[in-house]
Amino acid sequence: MGIDLGITSLLTTSDGEKVANPKNLQKLHKKLRLAQKSLDRKPDKKSNNYQKARLKVAKIHAKIKDSRLDYTHKLTTQLIKENQTIVVEDLAVRNMVKNHKLARAISDANWGEIVRQLEYKAEWYGRELIKIDRYFPSSKCCSNCGHIVEKLPLNIREWDCPECGCHHDRDINASINILAAGLAVSVCGATVRPSEIYSQKAGAMKQKALNSDVRESRAVSSEQRREDVNYLTKT
Repeated sequence: MGIDLGITSLLTTSDGEKVANPKNLQKLHKKLRLAQKSLDRKPDKKSNNYQKARLKVAKIHAKIKDSRLDYTHKLTTQLIKENQTIVVEDLAVRNMVKNHKLARAISDANWGEIVRQLEYKAEWYGRELIKIDRYFPSSKCCSNCGHIVEKLPLNIREWDCPECGCHHDRDINASINILAAGLAVSVCGATVRPSEIYSQKAGAMKQKALNSDVRESRAVSSEQRREDVNYLTKT
């Protein structure tokens, strides 16, 4: 199964299924903002009122984190159990959140945590997780004929291929291309380069073939593993 991560839809599969984004932060954003304002109006940090206000803010943050983590665990477990092979994009989330217009939405979508959980759960359940290179033009490539359009702004959610005339949903088309690229690597072990001119970095890599730098940057801390194990044992 190919998976395209997004904001409006949290993820879109190559089967055409779209999973809605729960938007956990947005649900409690107003309540959190009011609690933070109340905390800012209390200058004496040693007072009981300040401590009460600080605890209220902390509880809201914890509620957001717990609901987000719970949803992510249920989603990733379901994906792993139902599919033998999953293909995702190797997104540079840390760089993407530098865009201040999308930073909050990307952080709330929890893309990095979704991929992290898919990685170790694939090992637990004996599944295969393949990551294709972040420069692979999955959205701009026609899944029917392979033509790559030059420009495709984010506000365009549906488009027609100028070569074959095939109509595409942007996210579904991307997930189909992601699956095709991942399977090509899985079967042939070759780098997928749909257009040398478009990007010399475009390609796909298998999880087992990650170099030491990438493996080190994606290493999961023992503390995170313990949190996940504790969560799964409680549920």
